[in-house]
Amino acid sequence: MRWILVRHGQSTWNVEGRVQGQAPGVGLTELGRQQAADAGAAVAAVLGPEVDGASVRVLTSDLERAAATAAVVADAVGAPVAADPDLREQDAGTLTGRLTRELTALPTPPGSHVHAVRWGGGESIADVWERVARFVARTPPAAAVVVVSHSATLQVLRAVLGGRSGAEVSWRDVTWHDALLTGGVLVVDVPET
Repeated sequence: MRWILVRHGQSTWNVEGRVQGQAPGVGLTELGRQQAADAGAAVAAVLGPEVDGASVRVLTSDLERAAATAAVVADAVGAPVAADPDLREQDAGTLTGRLTRELTALPTPPGSHVHAVRWGGGESIADVWERVARFVARTPPAAAVVVVSHSATLQVLRAVLGGRSGAEVSWRDVTWHDALLTGGVLVVDVPET
């Protein structure tokens, strides 16, 4: 099955350098709206004219910045869009809204794996992996599944689609990072099992 992963367009908090987490009401900038339009065109090009929009599923985080991007992408491919809270960004707890330049790195607690730590009392990467795996398990097959979400969530989704555990989510894949800057699109083909 073809999965097309789209990161939301630039948000106002991306510009401010704030930790977004699951903060509601964080909208797109003018550049973010243009990135959404560019992502829609890119997704339409990947699907090609032979793919009917009715056979495509566009699924999105219910957070404003992703939902606004998804609406533009869905319109570009002629497909309906549905929101799913399991596609939200990693909950950053008390770090939400903080300026990233004001944060300092903390050591991983002894005996813990970095992906199991709930920084700021929010979600660990292992927590995000569990909800993303649940989302994948209940997503029915389609000609293509377009997922509009957030950086960490999409990185975890890529791991789930690749059969990797929550502890195996990689942050060092430069190709992945470059593909999913704000408004970025990445195609992942998953063989049927």
